[in-house]
Amino acid sequence: MALTADIAATYRGPGRVVRRLFGMGRREDRALVFLLLGCLLLFVAQTPFQARLAHLDPTVPLNARLYWSALVWIFIAPLFFYTIAALVWGLSLLARRRLGGYAIRLSLFWSLLATSPVALLGGLVAGLIGPGPGLQLVGAVWFGLFLWFWIAGMRAAGGGIADEQG
Repeated sequence: MALTADIAATYRGPGRVVRRLFGMGRREDRALVFLLLGCLLLFVAQTPFQARLAHLDPTVPLNARLYWSALVWIFIAPLFFYTIAALVWGLSLLARRRLGGYAIRLSLFWSLLATSPVALLGGLVAGLIGPGPGLQLVGAVWFGLFLWFWIAGMRAAGGGIADEQG
């Protein structure tokens, strides 16, 4: 399936999509691409808000704001998400669950990419309306969907399947 079709299918059944992706074989490059695309889209989602801030406070130009936002979302955030995956894998070992590291990474990275349309909506709300109840609502919806996709993906991909090396 196309990537956009998989994202749309995730909103109907995240476990099925992650199970299908997991069944295609262990491909770290695929998981990394999901992570990098998700982080890139989150950077793009921040652009309207950064433009709003640059307009309201011209002491820091838009180029500088976008530079730091790109540094955070494209270079630092992937390391953060790999760290979260490693921590969850360690916690699964302590809890004596049979979750493989690849299953955790794939479901985490896919949930980040699959929730990017809601993050893009949040970026528009932040840029056009600004902080307030609307932005909080979109943020809460994004976080709820992210958790739902991640948990359903881990249950589907890690249901008794542990990979050899994590």
